Amino acid sequence: MRSPAGASAAIVRAARESRVTILLSVALVLEYEAVCGEAEHRTVAGLSPEEAEIYVTALIAMAEPVPVRYIWRPQLRDPADEMVLEAAVNGGADALVTFNTRDFGSTPARFGIEVLLLREVIGRLK
Repeated sequence: MRSPAGASAAIVRAARESRVTILLSVALVLEYEAVCGEAEHRTVAGLSPEEAEIYVTALIAMAEPVPVRYIWRPQLRDPADEMVLEAAVNGGADALVTFNTRDFGSTPARFGIEVLLLREVIGRLK
C-alpha cells in the first residue's frame, strides 16, 4: 500500500494474477485493517481512509481464507509474528514471505515452510 512500485506491491500483483496465493486468517485481516488505517501509512500512500479500506478489502478478496484450527503459540521471539506463523501453518503454506526473516528463525522449517524475503519471491516469479 505504501509503495506501488515496491516489493510488496509486486507480490500483490502476482496474487492478482494468480501466480502466488495470499493466506489470511481473521487475526491477520484485523491487523491489516488496523495498520492500513493508520494515518502514518495512509499519508505515505496518499490514500484517504476510504481508499485504504478499499485496498484492504481488495486484498482480502484476493486471499485464501485460513481457518485457524490449531494455535501454535508460543513459537517465535516476537509475539506479534505468531499470527503470521499460525496462518502459514494452518493454511498449509509452502513459504512465509517477510521483510524480517530473523524473527522467524528456523521455526517455520519444522512445519515444512520456507521463509523467504520478498525479493527472493520476486526473483522466483521472473
